[in-house]
Amino acid sequence: MSEDIPGLDSWDRSDPDPWLALSMDRSLPIAPAAKAALIRDQRSRSRQFLLPIVRPFARMWIVIAQLVHTVTPRWPHAPRFLHASIAFGMKHFLTPDANRLILRHFHLGAQILRFISDNATPGFHPQLEPMTPRRIDDVRANLFLNHDLNIYNYLIGLNAELDRRGKDIEKVARIDFSAIAEDVELEELPRGGFNVIDLQTAIECYTPAYAMFLTDRDFWRATNSLQLDETIGLYAARLTGEEKHLAMIVNGHPLVPHSTLRAGFRLVLHGLSTELLHGFLLHMKRRQADME
Repeated sequence: MSEDIPGLDSWDRSDPDPWLALSMDRSLPIAPAAKAALIRDQRSRSRQFLLPIVRPFARMWIVIAQLVHTVTPRWPHAPRFLHASIAFGMKHFLTPDANRLILRHFHLGAQILRFISDNATPGFHPQLEPMTPRRIDDVRANLFLNHDLNIYNYLIGLNAELDRRGKDIEKVARIDFSAIAEDVELEELPRGGFNVIDLQTAIECYTPAYAMFLTDRDFWRATNSLQLDETIGLYAARLTGEEKHLAMIVNGHPLVPHSTLRAGFRLVLHGLSTELLHGFLLHMKRRQADME
């Protein structure tokens, strides 16, 4: 299981713990519970010792999968098997912290998209698949694939509506923060004896499976959707008139796609970017409420 975060009683000035410094740092607008879960997960033995072994093999299998799809771009295509396998792994092998961060991510992403629509195109919301998983079995409904499809369908639908209205995304006088919730409620997560795999190691394992069991087009679209963090961040900046959060986005704009080999690592950054943007919007929501 993930280890507890060190406290001040463990502070050794001659050998300070980096994780203690990060746990006390307040530079990022991230929910305390999510930050604690991320730090426990990142400092786990699984990430320290297992990830370096898993990563090169995982990237090798991504190359193999892409070679297979070079010959047969649409085969194999087994999204239901893929998601059933991911759900099985989450339930039996991932830490509660890793599972919590994964399920939480879908909620936060959906809230951010709803926030943009509420303010950029009031009264209109692109039709998307629901992204509110409460338990691990909800993953089986092609949740990861639908998450990727949602973001592209959202961008197309939102900008088509803006074109129809003859408008652009611009600063709003009074921002509607109703979509941004304080917390995400999840069912109890598994805590079995084998639930020891950290988030980053799990993602490195899932990425080659994603590459193999989805079509070449699906995998390419999914990996490049990670770079849409900057696009969504720019939308939020235009609506709020605030740009500080843009410095926290590190995935880069999708007009210049990254290599798919680093998709696992960039997926972790994508999760962090979503947490930070949601935290930033939640901070603004509280500040606006205090001023009224």
